[in-house]
Amino acid sequence: MDVPFEIRFHNLDASAPLEALARERAAKLDRLYERLTSCRVAIEAPHRQHRKGNIFEVHIELGVPGDTLAISHEPHRVREKYASPDAYDSLREAFDAAERQLLAFKDKLG
Repeated sequence: MDVPFEIRFHNLDASAPLEALARERAAKLDRLYERLTSCRVAIEAPHRQHRKGNIFEVHIELGVPGDTLAISHEPHRVREKYASPDAYDSLREAFDAAERQLLAFKDKLG
């Protein structure tokens, strides 16, 4: 990557293990597509839920030559939303989606 990895936490405290997982997954994306220029990750807990637990949203922005791929992960269905309100699961799912999108972009280029 040309630009250093960036991670931001919104409405929650910074977590070294969570950041380490994000860095590990970003390195995997860099190995999948060597021309990746940047990776920005934002992890946020937009609402404080007393009964159901916190719902975490993860936004990933990947810079590729001439384009930017944006990946947002937030649970869409109520059952999924409250099934596992864990930041680690949300981060893994977002990076899985980013991996699929990056591979599709790579295949599209030929």
